[in-house]
Amino acid sequence: MVRIRVLVVDDHRIFAESLAAALAAEPDVDVSAAGSGPAALRCLERAVAEGRRFDVMLVDADLGVPAAAVPAQRESGSGPPPPASDGIALVAGVRAAHPGIRTVVLAERDDPRRAALALQAGASGWVAKDCSLSRLLAVIRGVLREETHLPPALLTGVLRELTASRKHRTDSERLVESLTPREHEVLRCMVAGLGRKDVAARLFLSPHTVRTHMQNVLGKLGVHSTLAAVALARRAGVRPADLAGDVVERSGQLA
Repeated sequence: MVRIRVLVVDDHRIFAESLAAALAAEPDVDVSAAGSGPAALRCLERAVAEGRRFDVMLVDADLGVPAAAVPAQRESGSGPPPPASDGIALVAGVRAAHPGIRTVVLAERDDPRRAALALQAGASGWVAKDCSLSRLLAVIRGVLREETHLPPALLTGVLRELTASRKHRTDSERLVESLTPREHEVLRCMVAGLGRKDVAARLFLSPHTVRTHMQNVLGKLGVHSTLAAVALARRAGVRPADLAGDVVERSGQLA
Protein backbone atom coordinates (compact mmCIF):
# COMPACT_ATOMS: atom_id res chain seq x y z
CA MET A 1 0.00 0.00 0.00
CA VAL A 2 1.32 3.44 -0.96
CA ARG A 3 1.14 5.66 2.10
CA ILE A 4 0.46 9.40 2.01
CA ARG A 5 2.56 11.48 4.39
CA VAL A 6 0.67 14.56 5.61
CA LEU A 7 1.89 17.48 7.73
CA VAL A 8 -0.80 19.47 9.59
CA VAL A 9 0.30 23.02 10.45
CA ASP A 10 -2.01 24.91 12.81
CA ASP A 11 -1.38 26.90 15.97
CA HIS A 12 -4.73 25.86 17.45
CA ARG A 13 -3.56 22.75 19.29
CA ILE A 14 -6.94 21.08 19.84
CA PHE A 15 -7.91 21.45 16.18
CA ALA A 16 -4.52 20.24 14.95
CA GLU A 17 -4.51 17.20 17.22
CA SER A 18 -8.12 16.29 16.36
CA LEU A 19 -7.48 16.60 12.62
CA ALA A 20 -4.23 14.62 12.84
CA ALA A 21 -5.97 11.84 14.79
CA ALA A 22 -8.82 11.64 12.27
CA LEU A 23 -6.44 11.44 9.32
CA ALA A 24 -4.20 8.91 11.06
CA ALA A 25 -7.18 6.55 11.32
CA GLU A 26 -7.01 6.10 7.55
CA PRO A 27 -4.98 3.00 6.64
CA ASP A 28 -2.95 4.77 3.94
CA VAL A 29 -2.18 8.05 5.74
CA ASP A 30 0.74 8.94 8.05
CA VAL A 31 0.38 12.26 9.87
CA SER A 32 2.62 14.68 11.73
CA ALA A 33 1.70 18.08 13.17
CA ALA A 34 3.46 21.42 13.71
CA GLY A 35 2.20 24.43 15.65
CA SER A 36 3.97 27.22 13.75
CA GLY A 37 5.64 28.12 10.47
CA PRO A 38 9.20 27.70 11.82
CA ALA A 39 8.26 24.37 13.40
CA ALA A 40 6.82 23.22 10.08
CA LEU A 41 9.99 24.17 8.20
CA ARG A 42 12.11 22.29 10.75
CA CYS A 43 9.85 19.26 10.38
CA LEU A 44 10.15 19.35 6.59
CA GLU A 45 13.94 19.67 6.71
CA ARG A 46 14.22 16.82 9.21
CA ALA A 47 12.06 14.62 6.98
CA VAL A 48 14.26 15.36 3.97
CA ALA A 49 17.39 14.52 5.98
CA GLU A 50 15.82 11.21 7.04
CA GLY A 51 14.67 10.36 3.51
CA ARG A 52 10.95 10.43 4.32
CA ARG A 53 9.59 13.50 2.57
CA PHE A 54 6.04 14.72 3.11
CA ASP A 55 3.53 14.55 0.27
CA VAL A 56 0.92 17.09 1.41
CA MET A 57 0.93 19.99 3.86
CA LEU A 58 -2.34 21.24 5.36
CA VAL A 59 -1.84 24.76 6.69
CA ASP A 60 -4.08 27.16 8.58
CA ALA A 61 -4.73 30.29 6.52
CA ASP A 62 -4.49 32.41 9.69
CA LEU A 63 -1.40 30.71 11.09
CA GLY A 64 0.26 33.02 13.59
CA VAL A 65 -2.28 35.82 13.11
CA PRO A 66 -3.82 37.18 16.36
CA ALA A 67 -7.50 36.28 16.54
CA ALA A 68 -8.50 39.96 16.91
CA ALA A 69 -6.87 40.75 13.56
CA VAL A 70 -8.59 38.03 11.57
CA PRO A 71 -12.04 39.61 10.97
CA ALA A 72 -10.49 42.76 9.53
CA GLN A 73 -8.35 40.72 7.15
CA ARG A 74 -11.30 38.76 5.89
CA GLU A 75 -13.29 41.73 4.65
CA SER A 76 -13.25 40.90 0.97
CA GLY A 77 -11.90 43.67 -1.22
CA SER A 78 -10.78 45.95 1.61
CA GLY A 79 -7.82 46.40 3.90
CA PRO A 80 -4.24 45.25 3.48
CA PRO A 81 -3.25 41.80 2.27
CA PRO A 82 -2.48 39.12 4.85
CA PRO A 83 0.71 39.72 6.82
CA ALA A 84 3.92 38.02 5.80
CA SER A 85 3.79 35.70 8.82
CA ASP A 86 0.50 33.98 7.97
CA GLY A 87 -0.18 30.58 6.45
CA ILE A 88 -0.17 31.90 2.89
CA ALA A 89 3.37 33.17 3.34
CA LEU A 90 4.36 29.73 4.65
CA VAL A 91 2.88 28.19 1.49
CA ALA A 92 5.11 30.44 -0.63
CA GLY A 93 8.19 29.57 1.42
CA VAL A 94 7.54 25.84 1.25
CA ARG A 95 6.82 26.05 -2.46
CA ALA A 96 10.26 27.59 -2.99
CA ALA A 97 12.19 25.27 -0.67
CA HIS A 98 10.22 22.02 -1.20
CA PRO A 99 8.53 22.21 -4.63
CA GLY A 100 7.49 18.56 -4.52
CA ILE A 101 5.09 19.07 -1.60
CA ARG A 102 1.44 19.86 -2.37
CA THR A 103 -0.13 22.38 -0.01
CA VAL A 104 -3.78 22.85 0.94
CA VAL A 105 -4.94 25.90 2.90
CA LEU A 106 -7.52 25.37 5.66
CA ALA A 107 -9.73 28.41 6.25
CA GLU A 108 -12.41 29.41 8.73
CA ARG A 109 -14.53 30.85 5.93
CA ASP A 110 -14.54 31.29 2.17
CA ASP A 111 -12.63 34.39 1.04
CA PRO A 112 -11.98 34.72 -2.72
CA ARG A 113 -9.33 37.39 -2.23
CA ARG A 114 -7.19 35.31 0.10
CA ALA A 115 -7.90 32.09 -1.79
CA ALA A 116 -6.49 33.77 -4.92
CA LEU A 117 -3.41 34.82 -2.94
CA ALA A 118 -3.00 31.24 -1.75
CA LEU A 119 -3.11 29.88 -5.31
CA GLN A 120 -0.61 32.51 -6.43
CA ALA A 121 1.65 31.47 -3.56
CA GLY A 122 1.60 27.88 -4.81
CA ALA A 123 -1.28 26.24 -2.94
CA SER A 124 -3.16 23.43 -4.68
CA GLY A 125 -6.36 23.84 -2.71
CA TRP A 126 -8.46 25.95 -0.35
CA VAL A 127 -10.76 24.03 1.99
CA ALA A 128 -13.09 25.08 4.79
CA LYS A 129 -11.95 23.92 8.21
CA ASP A 130 -15.42 22.53 8.93
CA CYS A 131 -15.56 20.38 5.80
CA SER A 132 -16.14 16.65 6.22
CA LEU A 133 -13.25 14.25 6.63
CA SER A 134 -14.25 12.49 3.40
CA ARG A 135 -14.10 15.81 1.53
CA LEU A 136 -10.67 16.61 2.96
CA LEU A 137 -9.34 13.17 2.06
CA ALA A 138 -10.67 13.62 -1.49
CA VAL A 139 -8.80 16.92 -1.72
CA ILE A 140 -5.58 15.40 -0.36
CA ARG A 141 -5.71 12.58 -2.89
CA GLY A 142 -6.75 14.98 -5.64
CA VAL A 143 -3.86 17.40 -5.23
CA LEU A 144 -1.47 14.45 -5.46
CA ARG A 145 -2.95 13.91 -8.94
CA GLU A 146 -2.05 17.54 -9.79
CA GLU A 147 -5.66 18.72 -9.29
CA THR A 148 -6.56 22.15 -7.91
CA HIS A 149 -9.43 22.20 -5.43
CA LEU A 150 -11.65 25.17 -4.56
CA PRO A 151 -15.19 25.30 -3.12
CA PRO A 152 -17.61 25.84 -6.04
CA ALA A 153 -18.94 29.02 -4.42
CA LEU A 154 -15.45 30.54 -4.62
CA LEU A 155 -14.67 29.89 -8.28
CA THR A 156 -16.15 33.06 -9.76
CA GLY A 157 -14.66 35.29 -7.08
CA VAL A 158 -11.22 33.71 -7.33
CA LEU A 159 -11.18 34.06 -11.13
CA ARG A 160 -12.13 37.73 -10.74
CA GLU A 161 -9.32 38.26 -8.24
CA LEU A 162 -6.75 36.50 -10.44
CA THR A 163 -7.81 38.54 -13.49
CA ALA A 164 -7.48 41.79 -11.54
CA SER A 165 -4.11 40.66 -10.22
CA ARG A 166 -2.79 40.07 -13.75
CA LYS A 167 -3.76 43.62 -14.72
CA HIS A 168 -1.62 45.00 -11.89
CA ARG A 169 1.27 42.58 -12.32
CA THR A 170 3.02 44.35 -15.20
CA ASP A 171 3.14 47.69 -13.40
CA SER A 172 4.30 45.99 -10.20
CA GLU A 173 7.08 44.13 -12.02
CA ARG A 174 8.27 47.38 -13.61
CA LEU A 175 8.51 49.07 -10.21
CA VAL A 176 10.36 46.12 -8.66
CA GLU A 177 12.84 46.13 -11.55
CA SER A 178 13.79 49.69 -10.60
CA LEU A 179 15.32 48.44 -7.32
CA THR A 180 19.04 47.88 -6.88
CA PRO A 181 20.21 44.31 -6.12
CA ARG A 182 20.63 45.21 -2.44
CA GLU A 183 17.18 46.83 -2.28
CA HIS A 184 15.72 43.70 -3.90
CA GLU A 185 17.37 41.58 -1.17
CA VAL A 186 15.84 43.82 1.47
CA LEU A 187 12.42 43.54 -0.20
CA ARG A 188 12.64 39.72 -0.20
CA CYS A 189 13.37 39.86 3.53
CA MET A 190 10.35 42.14 4.01
CA VAL A 191 8.19 39.64 2.10
CA ALA A 192 9.48 36.92 4.44
CA GLY A 193 8.25 38.97 7.41
CA LEU A 194 11.62 40.07 8.82
CA GLY A 195 11.86 43.31 10.80
CA ARG A 196 14.64 45.87 10.42
CA LYS A 197 16.97 44.32 13.03
CA ASP A 198 16.57 40.82 11.57
CA VAL A 199 17.22 42.11 8.05
CA ALA A 200 20.34 43.87 9.32
CA ALA A 201 21.66 40.69 10.93
CA ARG A 202 20.86 38.60 7.86
CA LEU A 203 22.49 40.94 5.34
CA PHE A 204 25.39 42.03 7.60
CA LEU A 205 24.24 45.65 7.56
CA SER A 206 23.64 48.22 10.28
CA PRO A 207 20.00 48.86 11.26
CA HIS A 208 20.45 52.46 10.08
CA THR A 209 21.55 51.29 6.62
CA VAL A 210 18.63 48.85 6.46
CA ARG A 211 16.22 51.64 7.38
CA THR A 212 17.62 53.71 4.50
CA HIS A 213 17.22 50.79 2.11
CA MET A 214 13.65 50.20 3.29
CA GLN A 215 12.81 53.87 2.81
CA ASN A 216 14.29 53.73 -0.70
CA VAL A 217 12.25 50.59 -1.46
CA LEU A 218 9.02 52.26 -0.33
CA GLY A 219 9.84 55.38 -2.35
CA LYS A 220 10.66 53.51 -5.56
CA LEU A 221 7.57 51.33 -5.24
CA GLY A 222 5.42 54.38 -4.56
CA VAL A 223 3.92 53.03 -1.33
CA HIS A 224 3.82 54.26 2.25
CA SER A 225 3.98 51.10 4.37
CA THR A 226 5.72 47.76 4.59
CA LEU A 227 2.41 45.93 4.12
CA ALA A 228 1.77 47.79 0.87
CA ALA A 229 5.31 47.04 -0.33
CA VAL A 230 4.86 43.34 0.46
CA ALA A 231 1.51 43.27 -1.38
CA LEU A 232 3.08 44.88 -4.47
CA ALA A 233 6.05 42.52 -4.29
CA ARG A 234 3.74 39.51 -4.18
CA ARG A 235 1.88 40.77 -7.26
CA ALA A 236 5.23 41.10 -9.02
CA GLY A 237 6.15 37.53 -8.13
CA VAL A 238 8.90 38.40 -5.64
CA ARG A 239 9.66 35.33 -3.56
CA PRO A 240 10.35 35.65 0.18
CA ALA A 241 13.89 35.16 1.38
CA ASP A 242 14.47 31.47 2.08
CA LEU A 243 14.96 31.65 5.84
CA ALA A 244 15.67 27.94 6.06
CA GLY A 245 18.16 27.53 3.26
CA ASP A 246 19.67 30.79 2.06
CA VAL A 247 23.13 31.70 3.25
CA VAL A 248 24.02 35.33 2.80
CA GLU A 249 27.72 35.85 2.31
CA ARG A 250 29.46 38.98 3.51
CA SER A 251 30.55 40.89 0.42
CA GLY A 252 33.29 43.42 0.00
CA GLN A 253 30.75 46.24 -0.25
CA LEU A 254 27.91 45.93 2.22
CA ALA A 255 25.65 48.84 1.31
